[in-house]
Amino acid sequence: MAHEDKTRLILIRHGESNVTVERILGGEKSCTGLSDLGRAQACALRDRLEKESIKVDRLYASTMPRAIETAEIIQPSLNVEQLLTEKELVEHRPGEADGKPYAELEELFGKNDYYGRPHTPFATGAESLSGFHFRVSEALEAVISRHVGESVIIVCHGGVIDVAIRQLLDLPRRGQFDLWTLNTSLTEFAVDDQSDKRGRWTLIRYNDHAHLAGLPFATNSE
Repeated sequence: MAHEDKTRLILIRHGESNVTVERILGGEKSCTGLSDLGRAQACALRDRLEKESIKVDRLYASTMPRAIETAEIIQPSLNVEQLLTEKELVEHRPGEADGKPYAELEELFGKNDYYGRPHTPFATGAESLSGFHFRVSEALEAVISRHVGESVIIVCHGGVIDVAIRQLLDLPRRGQFDLWTLNTSLTEFAVDDQSDKRGRWTLIRYNDHAHLAGLPFATNSE
C-alpha cells in the first residue's frame, strides 16, 4: 500500500536499555532488553502512535533485544501484522569490549580516538567508525529499495540514526556536528523526487519525543 508515491522512513531509537542503566557497553552479546523506564517510554510512544493513527506499511527492528522489545510494544498501534528484523541495523559492534563497563574501557583497550582515526577499531574485533557507517548505509539503502513508495518504521539505535542523517542528507561521514537522539524519539525522512533512483531526501523531523513528557529523563542507577 503506497502513500502518494512517496517513500517515508521513520527511525525510532529504542527505549532505555538495561545496559545503559548498568553502564556497560551493550553489544549483541550483552544486550538484555529494556529497563522498566525503557518499557514505560515505549508504552508512551505506543499510546501516541495510536492516537495519531499513523499510516505504516512495514515495521522493522534491529535484531538487538532492546530494539525488538520496543518494536513489539508499539506494534499493536500500527496495524501491521509482521515485525521484520534486520541484523545489519544493529548498533556499532564493539568486539571484545561487548559487555565491559564504560569505566574500564580505556584501561582495557587504550585511549580511544574514535573520530580522529575512523578506520581503526577501538577494541579487538570491533568495527571501525568507517566500517560501521558502510554497514549501516548499505543496510538502509537495501531496506529503502525494497519498499519504494511505502511508509517504513525502523526501530534501531542512536548510532544508526546518526548514520541515516549523514547518508540520506549527503553530509560528512564524521565531525561537523553532534547528535543527541533520545530514547523512543522519532526521526522522519521523506523522498521528494521519485524520478531519480536515489531520490532527494527531506528531513521532516528529528528527535521528536513529545510523548516522554512527565517521564524521568533516565533511571537513577546510583
